Amino acid sequence: MKDNKIINYAFQVVGPLVLSGLILWWMYRGFDWDEFFEALTYHTNWAWMLLSMPFGVTAQIFRALRWKQALEPVQEHPRTSVCVNSVYLSYASSLVVPRIGEVLRCGILNRYDGTSFSKALGTVVTERIVDSVFVVLLAGFTILFQMPVFVTFFRQTGVSVVGILQGFSLTGYIVTVVCVLAVVLLLAWLVKRLSVFKKTRNIFLDLRDGLISLRKVKSIPLFLVYTIGIWLSYYLHFYFTFFCFESTSSLGMSAALVAFVVGCFAVLVPTPNGAGPWHFAVKTVLLLYGIQAHDGVMFVLTVHTLQTLLVLLLGLYAMVRLQFIRRVTKQSN
Repeated sequence: MKDNKIINYAFQVVGPLVLSGLILWWMYRGFDWDEFFEALTYHTNWAWMLLSMPFGVTAQIFRALRWKQALEPVQEHPRTSVCVNSVYLSYASSLVVPRIGEVLRCGILNRYDGTSFSKALGTVVTERIVDSVFVVLLAGFTILFQMPVFVTFFRQTGVSVVGILQGFSLTGYIVTVVCVLAVVLLLAWLVKRLSVFKKTRNIFLDLRDGLISLRKVKSIPLFLVYTIGIWLSYYLHFYFTFFCFESTSSLGMSAALVAFVVGCFAVLVPTPNGAGPWHFAVKTVLLLYGIQAHDGVMFVLTVHTLQTLLVLLLGLYAMVRLQFIRRVTKQSN
């Protein structure tokens, strides 16, 4: 039994870290770090980076408000402050163990407001389904919206899809295959974990209640506003960073949207905050828009590092803030 726990721990923690490390090593091998730090010092507009940071915070606040609303139909009424700080801490904890944050934030609500853990988990699953549908729709819109750009690019450069595939190195193919396999393994693991809940009827019923809570929320329009607020905040959090660098400042909102959507799918690979797969995916999109490889690598390294640092700082803030929040056994608003 202990051996199985060790294997599961290795799969959940060590595996993602190794995968992330290998991809990052492959991308940044031979990278000129002196030139990188010089560019950050003298050729980066940090005002735009600072402007982007508040949207990383508002995305998590909107998520907490939407989650609180989704809990109301199942007769759970946690405090807003607990919801917000639990979301902050959940994202930070996922930097250590990918996907653990979803479970952790349910545990925080249970500990501080007595919220049913299984009901909260059911609403988290509901949220993920909503987000998945939203991202798929956004991806479809982006493909249709940017199709003329891709057609023009292929026609003017004479580049074909076959040519792009031929341009991939063996390592590039390996990285892509590994990322796809990692997503498949993650989905299989999630299915296995969720199947355990079926052994206990009450927990399964609570999960069911959480899943169907969406249709009973008091205001569907408000739920949609929160959802749009989440993803618009994420997009602006990413888009404004384009203006930090001369190489990407002229790309525009459409190019940023393509890179953003591709990045959303890349973070499905279970690595800390998408480290590695996100770098690889966004850099590839930037190459498609004519950005030099060196500039693309510099962009993804800087943006991902600082945005990850923001997640970490919010998590540390939540750890401290929760120490000053009174625990209650009866739900309160």
